[in-house]
Amino acid sequence: MPISLLERAGFLMLVLGIETTCDETAAAVVRDGSEVLSNIVASQIDLHQKFGGVVPEVAARAHLEVLDLVVAEALREARVRDAARELDAIAVAHCPGLIGCLLVGTAAAKGYALGWEKPLVGVNHVQAHLYAVRLHDAQMPADAPPDVAFPAVGLVMSGGHSSLYHVRDFDDLQRIGQTRDDAVGEAFDKVAAILKLGYPGGPLIDALARHGNPHAVAFPAAHLEKESLTFSFSGLTTAVLYHVNGKKGRERDASALSGQGKADVAASFQRVAAEMLVEKLRRAARRFETRSILIGGGVSANSAIRAAVETLGRELALPVHMPAMRY
Repeated sequence: MPISLLERAGFLMLVLGIETTCDETAAAVVRDGSEVLSNIVASQIDLHQKFGGVVPEVAARAHLEVLDLVVAEALREARVRDAARELDAIAVAHCPGLIGCLLVGTAAAKGYALGWEKPLVGVNHVQAHLYAVRLHDAQMPADAPPDVAFPAVGLVMSGGHSSLYHVRDFDDLQRIGQTRDDAVGEAFDKVAAILKLGYPGGPLIDALARHGNPHAVAFPAAHLEKESLTFSFSGLTTAVLYHVNGKKGRERDASALSGQGKADVAASFQRVAAEMLVEKLRRAARRFETRSILIGGGVSANSAIRAAVETLGRELALPVHMPAMRY
């Protein structure tokens, strides 16, 4: 019987999930599709900071070095003593992502599935960002998120993706919009590089923006064609570059700005990025049948974006579901 049918028939399932799509090696044990018994993540930030971004070959080799250890720790923390007997399936993020990194995770998952004689489930990790709204710690059942009302509109925001979905169910999604150039997370990293803040840029921009005036700089917002659901962030990052470095982009650098000036740029950029994301969400919610709003992906941790989406939910009288910050 397929995994989805087993879940819908009411079977309690114990699944080992493996994720190696980019620069973090992760494994988790999840019960009944939502209760997280363990969640082990080995970050590679220290490896990639010197380059200002993820180096695919370095990332893939780092996955190779730690994946078995991460899986073993995930099983230990979840108190799975006999994986071959206790697990029901192995799941692995098999698309999209850095090809070398994906190969490490999928090869390992195939090995575990073969050795333990378990079904192997491939997961689209971008779509799975939306499913993360269902996750909660098994030790805190009171924190379990409410059921999602379908159909929904979902927005995935990450370092490599800015995608809008019409979600009829978690396994029935239609992509209705995406970026034509930079992903929003990529834009955050670029602006952090322009301001010489470091890597990864998202948390650094968010922290700095708390001390800035979000209306100090009138950066342009690209909404493209009327009613378009397509994103474009390259113009916004270029506007930040010219504001900070001069009209030719190389007349000066961020050292010419005061600390307050940098904070104002970060806050103004973040405000415009949030407005662009929310405007496309608004358009999608009005165009498609929508009973709730879902957001996911690393950039959904941004405080200004979370606040803007919550405001949109109140405006449209729709419930908003976001992953817990730890997910």
